[in-house]
Amino acid sequence: MGLSLEESLRLTVAALMQATGESQRVLAAVLGLTQTQVSRRQSGATSWTLRDVDVLAEYYEIAALDLLAGPTRACETLPAARRRNAGAGKGVPR
Repeated sequence: MGLSLEESLRLTVAALMQATGESQRVLAAVLGLTQTQVSRRQSGATSWTLRDVDVLAEYYEIAALDLLAGPTRACETLPAARRRNAGAGKGVPR
C-alpha cells in the first residue's frame, strides 16, 4: 500500500527543506505560524491545510499539484536558484 497524501506531503515538505537548507522556523514565518505548529504538521499531529499548500507552493515557486505529487516531483520542479547549493561552482562563497 502506498503513502497517504498527508504522509506524502510531510515527506515533500521535508525534502524541500533539505534541498533549500531551510528550517521549520523559516517555513513558520512564511506560513504565519509558529515553529511548533510547523513541527506538529510535520509529525502528523496536525494536518497541513489547503491554504498551507498554496502558500508553500508559491514560496517554493512550484505548482501546488507538483507539491502534492510527492518529494521527487516537487524537488525536480524546484527552481535551481532556490537550491541550497545554487551558487556552488560559480564563484559564489558558500
